[in-house]
Amino acid sequence: MHLISNRRAGLRKSALALMLFAAFGSAQGAAPAGSQAVPGTPGVKDPWIAKWLSVTADRTPMAVKAGVDYGLDPNTGEFIFPKATPESHDGQKFPGQLDHWDRTMLAKNVEVIAFYEGVGSPFHAWNNVLDHEGKRYLYIHDRDYLRIMDVTDPAHAKVVYSKGAVWSEKGPSEDYDPRTVKEYWGGMTIAWNKKLNKPVLVASYEIGRYGLMEDKLKEPQHVADQRNYNSLKGFKVYAMNGPLPQDWELLATRTTDVTHPDAPLGRQQGSGSLDSPEYFGGKYMILASAPDDSYALTEYSNYLYSPGYQVWDMSDPADPVFVQQITVPGQKADDPASVFEYLKNPRAGNRTSWMGARMPLFLPEPLEQGGKIGFGAMGGLGLWSFDLSDPAQPKILDNLNTPPSFSGTEFDNADVSQYERTGYVLTSGYPLNTDCNEPYKDIWVVNAKDPANMKVETRLPRPVPPEGAPYTSFCQRGGSFGPKRSNSIGQPGGWRQNLVPYSFYNAGVQLFDVTDPANPRIAGYFVPPMADETELPAYLGGSQGVFAMYTEYDRNIMWAFTDNGAYALSSPLLGKPVMGMPAKPWPAR
Repeated sequence: MHLISNRRAGLRKSALALMLFAAFGSAQGAAPAGSQAVPGTPGVKDPWIAKWLSVTADRTPMAVKAGVDYGLDPNTGEFIFPKATPESHDGQKFPGQLDHWDRTMLAKNVEVIAFYEGVGSPFHAWNNVLDHEGKRYLYIHDRDYLRIMDVTDPAHAKVVYSKGAVWSEKGPSEDYDPRTVKEYWGGMTIAWNKKLNKPVLVASYEIGRYGLMEDKLKEPQHVADQRNYNSLKGFKVYAMNGPLPQDWELLATRTTDVTHPDAPLGRQQGSGSLDSPEYFGGKYMILASAPDDSYALTEYSNYLYSPGYQVWDMSDPADPVFVQQITVPGQKADDPASVFEYLKNPRAGNRTSWMGARMPLFLPEPLEQGGKIGFGAMGGLGLWSFDLSDPAQPKILDNLNTPPSFSGTEFDNADVSQYERTGYVLTSGYPLNTDCNEPYKDIWVVNAKDPANMKVETRLPRPVPPEGAPYTSFCQRGGSFGPKRSNSIGQPGGWRQNLVPYSFYNAGVQLFDVTDPANPRIAGYFVPPMADETELPAYLGGSQGVFAMYTEYDRNIMWAFTDNGAYALSSPLLGKPVMGMPAKPWPAR
């Protein structure tokens, strides 16, 4: 059963929607099995890409020129962002941009405890913490690598487990081909399970998002490879009998292709489970996933799916049971009403925007503890609110969108850390093009006191360099400038009120005072030196800055992950850091 908003349900019977679909799309129902290209979609043989192309006009944004269409205002030192840009894998330097990787460090209300070089990758990091036998372990992982650090003393942490490539100025220590990898897992979540009386780890397995192809319209073999992906599309559940992988006991393996639960590798449909599962150790788990290939209404050039959400019953971690698929209008290429809604979106046809979820639903309060509301950040489809009073029958309450901002992702993340106190949700996308060659990604402050009537109230302040910095705009540092994400799933101690830390790429760590979310301000920051050719290959140096954060709220320690390592940070805004074990173990028992 798919979840469709009641106020949109009438579209299913709408003659207009059916006529529109018949006029622009191929026949309803299953995708054609043949390999012939569909008329109007030259050279495209994948039936689901053909369905998407057959209903959308090509509205790819025009290329823009740095220093002409956008760039640094020489009179004010302010950066003027472009209005819309195509996806670009190469930077485009502008007049006034620094000709070197900036090595200065800026800080306000933040102090460095320690820096650990080379403990991650230059691209991304998911994180978890586990306390075991008087020691605290920090997990740093991203698909092909896993690093586990003993951070009991954050000033003298050490790597106790390493698998996968380690990066240096020479590049990766191991060759890696995402097209042949067998264990391409994504985010992990660690929670305490009462039934087993031990921690449980749930690991997402999904389609690789990078390195598989660049343009799905021009690479039919790579499209076919993703359809027949050689790794699990789903998740695995482990009992953690200790901190290291050799201590983990596999309890269950599930595919998110719930229509074909016994399908072997290479025959499973859909995206798999994206990012870290939303799981607190109780009955319910929520994943981001496209369950089959019909979830094809997306513009993103190297991705085939528009993920929705799945609810799973984890009463027995060794036997997860699928409960419900949550689908919103504008996702399914074989549904006339969904196509109708998609075409109303101004992003339809831009061949650039990510449509659908990248992360699971965000829950202000776990369902087992009385939580009833969830928020979904669904890319170019906007922010959605859901009534989860009955997790088996979720209901759409409202959806909200903002003017388009592409290239880059929109509505990637929702921060609900302040919701119970204030009724406000913070939500944003993040930049993908480098050198500020795309519109700025605002962090929207959404008034969701009535989740059935959400509205944008304001936005968080845009970071600007302090007086005396060697640049007037962070764009001048090169790389990416804008928010990535704030609070991760499963941070020790729970959220801190009034303060939200964000990773901000080349603007480092930004600490926002949201005591009154309608009047936010920047209360602190940490901008580290950018990596150069002595630390990473020249083609990577400095390109990302701080791309992930993980906060130990029970020890008042922030971890900031950069392209060349990890910083352990403290701030008086959080409180005095605990340089040993916390008062209570994590995950919470």
